[in-house]
Amino acid sequence: MPISPHDLSQLAAPGSEEECLLRQIDPGRLPRHVAIIMDGNGRWARRRRLPRVAGHRAGIAAVRDAVETSARLGLQVLTLYAFSQENWKRPRAEVDTLMELLKEYVRKELGTLMDNGIRFRVIGRSGELSDSVRGEIERALEATGRNDGMVFNIALSYGGRAEIVDACRALLREGASPEALGEEDLARHLYTAGQPDPDLLIRTSGEMRVSNFLLWQIAYAEIWVTSTLWPDFRRKHLFEAILDYQRRERRYGGIEPQPQSGPASLARN
Repeated sequence: MPISPHDLSQLAAPGSEEECLLRQIDPGRLPRHVAIIMDGNGRWARRRRLPRVAGHRAGIAAVRDAVETSARLGLQVLTLYAFSQENWKRPRAEVDTLMELLKEYVRKELGTLMDNGIRFRVIGRSGELSDSVRGEIERALEATGRNDGMVFNIALSYGGRAEIVDACRALLREGASPEALGEEDLARHLYTAGQPDPDLLIRTSGEMRVSNFLLWQIAYAEIWVTSTLWPDFRRKHLFEAILDYQRRERRYGGIEPQPQSGPASLARN
């Protein structure tokens, strides 16, 4: 089922490389949830003999492009790994700059999120963020809370192991019986509870690791790695990743290929 010319005109210029890629995408087999490890800001700046913060600022354009493109394609969920728990170890000046850029992004892009019906969410230990950052986030959460389009998760002060620990703590507080405990019980206490698990995990900058990101959720995700540094990542690369995803056969441990959206037992809609 080809994407309509109307949709093509919104996502790619006629005759462009992006249009060529887009025409090959089957909109009936899109990944429901795409998760991206945004990596390479520092290297991008270093190659240009610029301070690291210049790379972080340049990365905002890539975030904007990824979010708008994903929403217009019709993805259900997009999750971006913005700031890990390990990132708190970075120099204070860099952390402060990252937080200021985050606030700036949320303020400036709120209108775009609303125009595209995007529901903004934050996953991670948000209590570790400053009051000013939480305030900006709360305003965006409230403003977009009733939107019914794509869910846009930003992972902040996030760690995959910490998420599983938090889920276990919640189960213990509920008095869960160890003998009766199942995977679905833990899944409903994850930060992404109620969302489908990622079908496609993208990593930029060529690194071959998952960096403590969505450890539970990516158990059956297809992984696509590009050497492109995050500030240079654009919709062309997203189209390439989706096309590669659609060429793969997903068996989930079985013999016969399964639908691209995955077996019903893996979904948590």
